[in-house]
Amino acid sequence: MTAEPRVRSLDDPEILVHSPAAIIDAVPPYPPRTEREAEFYTLADGEMFINLGPQHPSTHGVLRVVLKLDGERVVDLDPVLGYLHRGVEKICENGDWHHAISNCDPLEYIASMFSEAMPVLVAEKLLDLDVPRRAEYIRVLAWELNRISSHALFIGWLALDLGGLTPILYGFIERDEIVEMLAALTGQKLLFNYLRIGGVNGDLNHEFLSRLGDWMGHAAKRIEDQMRLMNENEIFVGRTRGLGVLTRETALRTCVTGPPLRATGVPYDVRRAHPYSVYPELEFDIPTRTEGDSYARYLLHLEEIRQSIHIIDQVLHQMPDGPVMAKLPRLLRVPPGRAWVAFESPRGQYGAYGISDGTDQPFRLRIHDPSYFTLQAVGELVPGHLVADTMAIMASLDPIMGGIDK
Repeated sequence: MTAEPRVRSLDDPEILVHSPAAIIDAVPPYPPRTEREAEFYTLADGEMFINLGPQHPSTHGVLRVVLKLDGERVVDLDPVLGYLHRGVEKICENGDWHHAISNCDPLEYIASMFSEAMPVLVAEKLLDLDVPRRAEYIRVLAWELNRISSHALFIGWLALDLGGLTPILYGFIERDEIVEMLAALTGQKLLFNYLRIGGVNGDLNHEFLSRLGDWMGHAAKRIEDQMRLMNENEIFVGRTRGLGVLTRETALRTCVTGPPLRATGVPYDVRRAHPYSVYPELEFDIPTRTEGDSYARYLLHLEEIRQSIHIIDQVLHQMPDGPVMAKLPRLLRVPPGRAWVAFESPRGQYGAYGISDGTDQPFRLRIHDPSYFTLQAVGELVPGHLVADTMAIMASLDPIMGGIDK
């Protein structure tokens, strides 16, 4: 009995080339598929390609960027995505609405309290559900703590990508304190799985409040110490000021949101532009800068930490008593319909478009991740700078690949 010939996929690069390229080769092992590819992968005299990533720390782990260089100056770049692809959107369709919460946790793995909110808020909108006020206050408290821990790591990463080690240690000290208190509340330090459709998974407890009280006592001083460490460092200031200037027009054209957009002078924050939860009852400012460079993005993160501390202080004083979960059936069937929700994550506007067909499973759940759109701006900001500046520019945009390669 003769074996059937193997049917080869049209995506198999060996069909198109005689000797397939190795994974470390910068040039793709197939002919150019678009005009953009043909233009980028054509070298002029004196130019060369170099791979940055996908494991280099300054590319946040799994982002691969192919740089076209003329000497040490970047002429053009091509970001290559897909190294972390997990099919989360499709996985959410194969479980019920409760499973989707934990499935979305790894998307924003530095601030997963935000990514897990997507299926929760979509389901609550489709159900037209009133969440208990105490649960809403607890959500805001958890969100703002997670925002601070994310921003603290951003500051450390930015300095680390410029060669500074001490700030990342300060950033992890701050983050470790916050995740320890969140672990007392949720039982997890990274992927919290704490939000629930209709509320949260458990009320505040003594250990959490004790840790929170200790942290609030010195949080403002520690932020000032970190500011003094970096703002008075002439190397850090010189390496970031005027670097990777993002204009207001480019930011709006590429759909950039979050701190990179607000650093161009646009005061867009979903918490104010499209209020949700109990944010309309809280007083806080939307800090902005106008320079649009890496240093402005850094300063903006510092100011947002101050505003988050101010929000947490108000939440603790205004939080009412009451239940933390709405009364819902154990088997939750969400009414048929479509819903779009948006909220402000540490990296900008996180959004989700959900469709329900009346069963206990999402029919569709499509995710709008701010890092994906922020990454579009890299191609506008990096050309003309040196290779060493590439790391600082990308770090100042603070992309997280979990949501990009979803």
